[in-house]
Amino acid sequence: MSTVAYGSGAVAPGPDAQGLVDLRSDTVTRPTPAMAAAMAAAALGDDVFGDDPTVNRLQARLAEVLGFEDALFMPSGTASNLCALLTHCGRGDEYLVGQMAHTYRYEGGGAAVLGGIQPQPLPQQADGSLALADIAGAIKPDDMHFARSRLLCLENTWNGNVLPLDYLREATALARSRGLACHLDGARLFNAAVATAGPGGDPYATARAIAGHFDSVSVCFSKGLGAPVGSVLCGSRAFIAQARRARKMTGGGMRQVGSLAAAALHALEHHVHRLADDHALARRLAEGLAGLDGLAVTAPQTNIVFAQLQGAAAGRGAELLAHLQRQGVLATGLIGLRFVTHLDVDTAGIDRAVAAVREFLAA
Repeated sequence: MSTVAYGSGAVAPGPDAQGLVDLRSDTVTRPTPAMAAAMAAAALGDDVFGDDPTVNRLQARLAEVLGFEDALFMPSGTASNLCALLTHCGRGDEYLVGQMAHTYRYEGGGAAVLGGIQPQPLPQQADGSLALADIAGAIKPDDMHFARSRLLCLENTWNGNVLPLDYLREATALARSRGLACHLDGARLFNAAVATAGPGGDPYATARAIAGHFDSVSVCFSKGLGAPVGSVLCGSRAFIAQARRARKMTGGGMRQVGSLAAAALHALEHHVHRLADDHALARRLAEGLAGLDGLAVTAPQTNIVFAQLQGAAAGRGAELLAHLQRQGVLATGLIGLRFVTHLDVDTAGIDRAVAAVREFLAA
């Protein structure tokens, strides 16, 4: 099997790779046959002119599901979050965000570089939340010496952790009481909704309850929902009209893109409830790894499992990743060992990953 270097600490498969258990991310999925058929059958138009009927259906459907007036299809979650920040904030404004949040740490500093927007990073709690006292203390007074505090940005899920509804209510109420708007990076919003709703619950209603605390929400379809590309930004009609301008300015305007929107529509209708399967596989993986000598495992809330090598195995992360790759299992090691389950992983793949880790630690 040929390989290429992979910057996040894993080894990526070359073009002839077969039979891999790819746990690097839930972005690695391929369209299912039903999704591919929906893509092939999609009606197309020019989305920059607002003429793509499939894009329009997707936008209207997600806005309806989450309780917003309007929505906008974006090429990526990074673009969606960036356009939200550019719309909420002007040059010299500031947004409050977690120190390890995606919008701050993993999106190239776009808001600062392209929008002149100052991030105010705050320490995150173990579950990814920002302490209410830290939020209150970081909001600047209306004084010419300070950047203008305009926006609170939260992320749900964060590292697979779900922010509780009560916390979302309290944090956003605090921000609004101080004049800030609220944006949610909901790249894995439906993972959070499925976990919060629980067995037999309604994840669509729960996603709407989560989104209802925010002025804007970005949802990614190319992660656990299994679409090949695309995110959607939701907000008021006035907000989305301004975000459309930001999307064009940043090069995100797309033309006959209905085939990609069709994949997202299919995912929205058919892949939400099945996220519970990914969560179950993550628990199976964590349970299989728990108790292995030299490995500390964090119990997952959704579809992401973190583990840390310890004792005699500490510092051997690169060796473990290489061993896993030789066994046909891919993971990442950027912030500890990370394994992400998704629709292209099954029980046999999880058991294969556990066996490979066990073999390495026993050697």
